[in-house]
Amino acid sequence: MKGDGEAGGEIQDAVGGTPEAVGGTPKAQGRATPPVFLADTAELDRGSITLTGAEGRHAATVRRLSAGERADVTDGAGTIAECTVTRTGPGVIELAVLTKRTIPAAEPRIVVVQAIPKGDRGELAVEIMTEVGVDEVIAWQAERSVARWRRDRADRGDGADRGDRGDGVGRGDRGDGVGRGDRVGRADRAGKALARWQATAREAAKQSRRAWIPEVTGPERTPAVARRVAAAGLAILLDPGAEAAFGSLAMPHQGEIVVIVGPEGGVSPAEADALTGAGAVPARLGPTVLRTSSAGAVAAALALASSDRWA
Repeated sequence: MKGDGEAGGEIQDAVGGTPEAVGGTPKAQGRATPPVFLADTAELDRGSITLTGAEGRHAATVRRLSAGERADVTDGAGTIAECTVTRTGPGVIELAVLTKRTIPAAEPRIVVVQAIPKGDRGELAVEIMTEVGVDEVIAWQAERSVARWRRDRADRGDGADRGDRGDGVGRGDRGDGVGRGDRVGRADRAGKALARWQATAREAAKQSRRAWIPEVTGPERTPAVARRVAAAGLAILLDPGAEAAFGSLAMPHQGEIVVIVGPEGGVSPAEADALTGAGAVPARLGPTVLRTSSAGAVAAALALASSDRWA
């Protein structure tokens, strides 16, 4: 049995130990709240769960869980299994399921359209919004975003891509103004950036003990955002110069509340027209101007405080 990491003497086994180590009351009482780990939904349907890979290493090596301790496992889609550790080994941990519960998706659903900020401020924004309770984050490639996850002729607005000769055709292009290598590079860059946001949401959801991991999608452009605005129960365009205060708006108790956070350079007039034309209401958060990395979390907290979710 050494092939699965269970070398002799390396497995801590609760089977055959004290009753507290396996059943009802966990052996360890020192942890204020059990840590949360992720597993597939199918795993949670069984009487025991085995964590391997990144989750197993984190549980066994970083958290150093031992037999008899409590841990919770979620599928990130509302189901939580309350477990106790039965065995641990290098990079692997086995748990017995004590109880299982399903938490329904909350209403109203909070969606934040986050303009892509520069540096690691995007991950910071996603982390805080996840901890607050945001249900979905949409990366928005706004006109004035400094960071560009992907670039094409429409992004530049001048009909030319980098490496162009001034006639809209770059070296190595296929006649459409965008080279094959550029296309692949942009898609790869966007995919990696989105993956970082998604990983941040997963880790923040575990840290904040959420049963639902927020959806993180994008990058989207303004027309797609406008369509989401039109379908929302309430859409709010954050604008420090708006007449209406965010706190004065009546929040719906069902459906979606969409909050739009602009980039460092602000929302362009064309974007503001498109979004308000689709139904977004301009509103200011307060007398101070927040960074794009913190505005979404503050707005989400205000919306949640006005709903039954934080009642």
